[in-house]
Amino acid sequence: MRIVIAGAGEVGSHLAKLLSNEEQDILLIDENVEKLAQLDANYNIMTVDGNPASFRNLRELLRDGCDLFIAVTPSESTNVVACSIAKNLGAVTTVARINHYGYMAPENRAPMKQMGVDHVIYPEYLAAQEIVTALEHPWTRYWFEFHDGAIILAGVKLRRGAPLIGMQLKEFAMTNHAFHVAAIKRHHESIIPRGDDRMEEGDILYITFTREHADDLRRLTGKTDFKVRRVVIMGGSKIAIRVYNLGHDRFKFKIIENDRDKCHILPEKCPDAEIVWGDARDPDVWGESDLDTADAFIALTPGAETNILACMTAKDMGVQRTVAEVENLQFVALAEGMNIGKVINKKLLAGSGIFQLLLDADASTAKCLALSDAEVAELEVKKGSRITESPVKDLKLPRSLTLAALIRDGEGMLIGGNTHIQAGDRVLVFFLQGAIHKVERLFS
Repeated sequence: MRIVIAGAGEVGSHLAKLLSNEEQDILLIDENVEKLAQLDANYNIMTVDGNPASFRNLRELLRDGCDLFIAVTPSESTNVVACSIAKNLGAVTTVARINHYGYMAPENRAPMKQMGVDHVIYPEYLAAQEIVTALEHPWTRYWFEFHDGAIILAGVKLRRGAPLIGMQLKEFAMTNHAFHVAAIKRHHESIIPRGDDRMEEGDILYITFTREHADDLRRLTGKTDFKVRRVVIMGGSKIAIRVYNLGHDRFKFKIIENDRDKCHILPEKCPDAEIVWGDARDPDVWGESDLDTADAFIALTPGAETNILACMTAKDMGVQRTVAEVENLQFVALAEGMNIGKVINKKLLAGSGIFQLLLDADASTAKCLALSDAEVAELEVKKGSRITESPVKDLKLPRSLTLAALIRDGEGMLIGGNTHIQAGDRVLVFFLQGAIHKVERLFS
C-alpha cells in the first residue's frame, strides 16, 4: 500500500515510524528539513521537503498513485486543503487531522466529503472519549465495546491478592469458558500468551468477554466496583472541555487552571463546572480543591512528568480513579507500570484510527485499541478469506497475533481452537506492532 503522510509533527512522525514497520510504502512531506533528516536516517520511509498543501508537490508525490493520504500538520485548514488537492489528484482515501469538533458534526460530513476529505481524526476528542469511558468503568485500565457491546475487551491490572495470580492460562480456560485472555502487558511489553503462561502480579490482562460476565471478571481480578461522581481536572485544555461536554450530565467537574485568561473563558465552555485559578502542584490549591473528597482526578497539563507526579500524589491522597495525559511516547510504557491508573496518549489514539483504515474495515462502527506496542482491530471476514479455510487450531496463526472473539448475526462469542470462522463474521484481532501485513493476508 502506498501511503503519503503530510506533516512531520508528533502525530505524523509517530505514524511514519509505526507504518515503516508494517511493510508499507511510506512517503512523508514537510517543510522542516531537520525533522525529515532524522526520520529518513532511522526509518524505512521516503521524505520530501516541501509544502504539504502545494499542487506542484502533491502532483509529484501522487504521480505513482496513493492508496491513503494522511494530512496531520498542526493546521487543520492546511490538512483540509491538502486532502482536497490529493483527492482531486487521485488519492483513493484521505484523512485530515482537525482541531475543532465542528468538522465532526453530522451536518458537515457531506460537505467535507465533497471537499475531498473522506475521514477526519480529532485526537483531543478521541482522548476525551477514552477518559469518559475510564470514569464509567473505574476498575479497569481499558474498556472497549465492539459492535454495540456484543463483545467487550477490558484491560485490568492484577494486584496482590487477585484470584488469577499464579494460574496458567490453560487452567483458566478449562475452569472458566466465559473469558479469553488475548494479551498480557508485562514489564512494559505486550505479549500474546500461550496456554503454559502464568498470570503474575502486576500484569495488565486484556480479556474479552460478553457483558453478562463483567461482574465475574471484576471479582476474578480482585477489583471492587465504585461509582465516580466528583471529578477534579488539572488543566483547562481542549481535552478537558471535551470531557466536560461528554460527561457533565453524569459527573460533577472541578477544573484547576493556572492561566487566568483561560479561567475567564472556561465558564463559557463548561457552565456547570467549578473553575479554580491556581497551580495544581501547589498543596494549598489542592486543599482548596477538596481533592481528598474527589472520586477521580485527571491530569491534562502539557507536561507528562507533571501529570504523572500529580496522579501519584492524588493516589496517595486516596483518590481511587486517576488518569494522566502522557504525550511523550517514551514515557507511556513506564507510566503504565506505575500506580497512576489510566494513561492517555493522543498520538496512539490517532494511530489506531489510521490502522483501522489501513485494514479496510468499516471505520464508522469498528474501534481500535491504542497501546504503545500493539493494536486491536475489528475486521469483517470477506468470502474466500484464508481465515475461513479451516478451524482456528489448524490455521497455524503467527505468534504475533491472536483471534480474541467474533460477532456472528449480531451475537458475540469467544473464539476457541474448534471455532470455524465464516464469511460475514466480524472478528476481534489482537496483534503486535509489525504484524499488520500478516493480519491483512489472513483476511484478504
